[in-house]
Amino acid sequence: MPDFECRLKTFRLMKGLTQEQLAGRVGVRRETIMRLEKAQYNPSLKLAIDISRAVETPIEEIFLFP
Repeated sequence: MPDFECRLKTFRLMKGLTQEQLAGRVGVRRETIMRLEKAQYNPSLKLAIDISRAVETPIEEIFLFP
């Protein structure tokens, strides 16, 4: 069971980005984005900030921690 809910896919698609494009913008591999979207990977603060900026959405709307 994941420690958090990740809504990244929703916001990524709203910006019209593929996993590959988002990965390139934030400096990670596409597989990292895939694992994040499945809540199988807990991002570092820097990566969370970079993703938040790339999809122009506050971190707390992308990553929900219970």
